[in-house]
Amino acid sequence: MLSCRVNSRVIALLLGLLTLAHAQRSTPPSIRKNWTVRPEWVRAHEEFLASDALEGRGSGTRDEWIAATYIGSELREFGVEPAADDGSYVQKIELEQEVLTGPPVLKAGTNPETTFEFGKDFRVFRLSGKSFSGPLQKVDVEEQTTPPEIKKGAIVLATLPSDAAARRTAFRQTLQFIRSGAAAVLIPEAAPTSTQSSELPKLAPRLKGIPAGEELELNVLTLTPDAAGKLSALPEGSTVNFVTATKPAEPQFTYNAVGIIHGSDPLLKSQAILLSAHLDHLGLGKAVNGDSIYNGADDDASGVTAVLELAHALAAGAKPRRTVLFALFGSEETGRGYGAVYYREKPPIPLMDIAANLEFEMIGRPDAKVQPEQLWLTGWERSNLGPELASHGAKLVPDPHPEENFFARSDNYALALKGVVAQTVSSFGLHSDYHRPSDDIAHLDFAHMTAAIQSLVEPTRWLANSDFKPQWKPGKQP
Repeated sequence: MLSCRVNSRVIALLLGLLTLAHAQRSTPPSIRKNWTVRPEWVRAHEEFLASDALEGRGSGTRDEWIAATYIGSELREFGVEPAADDGSYVQKIELEQEVLTGPPVLKAGTNPETTFEFGKDFRVFRLSGKSFSGPLQKVDVEEQTTPPEIKKGAIVLATLPSDAAARRTAFRQTLQFIRSGAAAVLIPEAAPTSTQSSELPKLAPRLKGIPAGEELELNVLTLTPDAAGKLSALPEGSTVNFVTATKPAEPQFTYNAVGIIHGSDPLLKSQAILLSAHLDHLGLGKAVNGDSIYNGADDDASGVTAVLELAHALAAGAKPRRTVLFALFGSEETGRGYGAVYYREKPPIPLMDIAANLEFEMIGRPDAKVQPEQLWLTGWERSNLGPELASHGAKLVPDPHPEENFFARSDNYALALKGVVAQTVSSFGLHSDYHRPSDDIAHLDFAHMTAAIQSLVEPTRWLANSDFKPQWKPGKQP
């Protein structure tokens, strides 16, 4: 009898332990004390999104579509609802484009008019429209101590420094000329080049049925030293014309992956939080050390991974008080932000009901300019969002690279232009693998990445459950 009683007690104890273990496995982690981001989850996303199989997730390619489909399947598994108009997780976005039927022509001055030949005198770096015209404005960027006053509609001849590093920085500054109202920027080449191409330049596609709005018309040409000298000799204000002949191209498409968790508090449903990143990269390109696949493991599979794992955490337990949107945008790398602009113009809820947008961009490695495990927020000084998140445990600090103007170089900017408090979280330390095939999984710091995502779980959960509404500081809204 004693033996039977002992066996019964052992069996009861074992059954109790099994029941407890089952309950622990089946209980969503967010209902337990803490949610833990698992490094194998982080690696799994990267191993698919940044794999050679997706050939760099080129903007508007089938590989971008596959990446969006994968993201949608992960959101479904986590319990996030679809947010596309057709009830799916993937937005298929149509683009329209004109193609050139002959070489473009650049003309300047009158009596006599000087004609510049494509391929011989000038090349096209970026082209948004098939024609532009305006008065010549000459700016020597190296001699400028303060930002020059750019005339509305001007064609700016921007002379850059000869030093390579200074030239790259100055080139980014010239894009601000376009933001200031220039119709185009003409940049003299640093030195004569013997390479000529007969391939016609490509006009940037446009979103079908959606006006360009505040998006930049990026018309940037480069001039040979001889052509630049002729143009520089013309009087300030001389008329410059650029013309082409075009025809419609076949339709193109880009893809967003979108999801939503509907808020539980009716009073806070009009204060949604948007978590976003861009899912595309550069695709296939010029080979470097025999590698032509630009995997984009840091840029921006790391940001996509962050959004997915934050969705995982938020969807696992009780619904947050606020609605939380998840958007992974296509075609950011085109410089036109097609996916983000489409989402902005056709959001799943009214744009005025989005209280804040956190964009995640390049968190795959630590930045030596901040403390270990810290992330930085673009536009820190523009709103009260960063300081408030930091006060609730987020390891966020101001952007240590203000000269790079990262605030306006990510998809958050499209929403910020419409009033949404939209800023980017990053730890990009300007590493040398940026936009190179070597931005691959082998160069990621998974411990940093996992810790970075983990550090934002509870602050993001707080934001999704609070009634704090971020605000732009006076004069800081773009």
